[in-house]
Amino acid sequence: MTWQNPPVLRRRQILTGTRTVALVGASPNPARASNFVATYLLASTGFEVYFVNPNATAILGRPVYPSLAELPVVPDLVDVFRRPEDLPGVLDEVLALAPRPRTLWLQFGLFDAALAARAEQAGLEVVMDRCLKVEHARFAGGLHLAGFDTGVISSRRRD
Repeated sequence: MTWQNPPVLRRRQILTGTRTVALVGASPNPARASNFVATYLLASTGFEVYFVNPNATAILGRPVYPSLAELPVVPDLVDVFRRPEDLPGVLDEVLALAPRPRTLWLQFGLFDAALAARAEQAGLEVVMDRCLKVEHARFAGGLHLAGFDTGVISSRRRD
């Protein structure tokens, strides 16, 4: 059997129960997906958002922390924007926190079944290859359950 993401309703419960989010690999570059997601999370959610990047000092006017261990809180959810080869190190950082975050969330393109199994054995819930912004917008009414904005996107031409 292969690893699968939690079902859609469980992902909704995860987000409903989340109060604090750490974006690991957040970028000050507005062209990066992590910056776009950060902008959305700050503007459209009630989450407390913390940025983790050892090479930045501020993102969107907020402080950036060099590691998860240096955050002022232990986040409920860690959202990861890193290369696949960096994921084991990120998981090690997550597992070193006490208490531990509840959820490890890997953005689009990041999937590692062995990493997920290791995280789950340590008591974390894992979501992979999903965008936190897309999932939140879906559940907040901005997107259809299939992931698109049914009020804007259409294959039909306007008359």
